Amino acid sequence: MSDRDVIAVQCGAATDTGLRRRLNEDSYIAASPVFLVADGMGGHHAGEVASAAVIDEFAHLVGRPSVSVDDLRATFDRARARVEQLPVGAGAGAGTTLSGVAIADIDGDGYWLTINVGDSRTYRLSDGELEQISVDHSVVQELIDRGELDIAQASRDTRRNVITRAIGAGSDADPDYWLIPAEEGDRILVCSDGLPTELDVARIDAILRAEAHPQAAATRLVHEAVLHGGRDNVTALVVDAISVGDASCRPDGRGTQPVVPDEDDELNADTRPRTPYPTGGSR
Repeated sequence: MSDRDVIAVQCGAATDTGLRRRLNEDSYIAASPVFLVADGMGGHHAGEVASAAVIDEFAHLVGRPSVSVDDLRATFDRARARVEQLPVGAGAGAGTTLSGVAIADIDGDGYWLTINVGDSRTYRLSDGELEQISVDHSVVQELIDRGELDIAQASRDTRRNVITRAIGAGSDADPDYWLIPAEEGDRILVCSDGLPTELDVARIDAILRAEAHPQAAATRLVHEAVLHGGRDNVTALVVDAISVGDASCRPDGRGTQPVVPDEDDELNADTRPRTPYPTGGSR
């Protein structure tokens, strides 16, 4: 790890069209400091164009030692503008989800700067616990939030394929952002909804623990999702924190203090907006 690398990582990536779709509308980037998955919507090449346009915009961040909150927000705004400007016959009206992490440097400490819009997902395996960081923007998640569905009902609900936020597709909603303090040994999983549609959280957890190398883990996750039905495109990125900048200055050893000005109450360290729906969420 160089003096400028607050999180040194090793990553793996895999994607598959699945068994029922003709096109793979997922796009991804897995190059430091950004690790993102976009799941296109629209069909007839439109979703593929939208997701690729978004990932292409975020690719301009590759090679930097870290990304700031302002960097990520500005890139998101440019990506959304590109999708909204797609011409008729080449993606007009299409949309895409986006989820994943970027490496952030907060006063010399490494953080996972997480972004999510839609129902692609970001998880973290840390200290022996797998946690879903992102929260699905879906009708089913909103019903859970209101107490109208429990988890068992949600997994069978026909509305689980309806999302409430996207980039494009008539949506102008903003993404969720979080700052998560990184720890050496963290394993991040970013995936399109085709993965949790086919594999439950327990199986995802087991694979992440069983495969030591991130590429082996990503490949196995996608392979098993296809074997279990492959009803949608499926993409998985696995990112391991090999080393993290010195955390000795953090007051509690993990750095859960707010890391943005008080007037911005949208983004605090180690916070979650609500309990995520752990399974389902396909389109």
